[in-house]
Order: sequence, then C-alpha cells, then structure tokens
Amino acid sequence: MRRAEITRKTAETDISVQIDLDGTGAYDNQTGVGFFDHMLDQLARHALIDMTIRCEGDLHIDDHHSVEDVGIALGQALTQALGDKKGIRRYGSCHLPMDDAQVRCALDLSGRPFLVWNVDFPTAKIGTFDTELVREFFQAFATHGGITLHVDQLHGINSHHIAEAAFKAVARALREAVENDARRADAIPSTKGSL
Repeated sequence: MRRAEITRKTAETDISVQIDLDGTGAYDNQTGVGFFDHMLDQLARHALIDMTIRCEGDLHIDDHHSVEDVGIALGQALTQALGDKKGIRRYGSCHLPMDDAQVRCALDLSGRPFLVWNVDFPTAKIGTFDTELVREFFQAFATHGGITLHVDQLHGINSHHIAEAAFKAVARALREAVENDARRADAIPSTKGSL
C-alpha cells in the first residue's frame, strides 16, 4: 500500500494531499491557482500517481505561499508513500518535447535533496501565474521528497509549453523511479543498504 495522506496548516496555507503511487494517474487538484492546478494534473497523469490536493492559501497576497507549500506537502507525501524504498527502481529520466519546448529531467530518489534548475522562461507570467513559481514548487518538492532533481530546458520559446514540458518530464521520470523493480523486489537500491 504505497499511499500517503499529508495535512499541513500554517498562517498562510491549509493543505491536504493524498497520493497513491500505484494508481492510474487520476487527479482532483484544487489550489485556487488555475495554471498550477493544470500543472499538478499533468504531474499526476503522466507519473501515474493518483493525486488529490486541496489548498486554501493567502491568494490575496499572491500565489507564492500556496505553490511552495503544496510542493512541501507533496514531497512529504512522496517520502511517506515510498517508505523504506525497498524494490523501487530509484532513478528516472525523460526527454520530453512539447511543440517548441524540450525539457530533460533526471532524478534520483536518493534521500539527498538537491535541485539543478536550468530553465529560462521568456515571460514573467503565464496568464496571471508568476513563472518563477515553477522553480519554487520543484525546489520545495525536491527538498521534502528527498529527491536529487535535475531539470534542463533544451529548447523553448513559449512559457506555457516550457512549464508544461518541465512538469511532464518530471512526471515521466518520477513514474520510472517509483516503479517496482521485479528483478530486485526485496532489495534497497543502494550498496549502503538504506536510502
């Protein structure tokens, strides 16, 4: 049962996250930030992780706290759902094209959080969404999910396409990394014996 439920309440946000790593990519994400919901839907669908997220945040200030705190809670949920990480593939990667954009992701569910982010958006906004928040989300997700996460933009001239390619690339890499390895189903994927 690789499922988790996390609740996180601060003076800025009230969040609940439910995930199932062995799902079909079903999603129901409502954060009050339309573009961000669309990206979370892509993450769930392409990682094949069932995901339900609710966030009530201080959107009268801006979207920052909601986006970052959802990243924190989602990372915590991933850590909880993975447990001791026995039998997972651990690593994942993807080169993902979306029209003009191509984004490469490589990740390691190492327990050693680190983000390498080489993505440049040509605009400061996608609709009303601040493009800098894409990095903020992945920084929080990587930190609290214990993920070594590398995201590199190879091409792209449209900010929406670049952001969506980034979320989808991370999703596909994550799908690969959390999958059970039939050849090593009872083993921790590390010579150290733990992750």
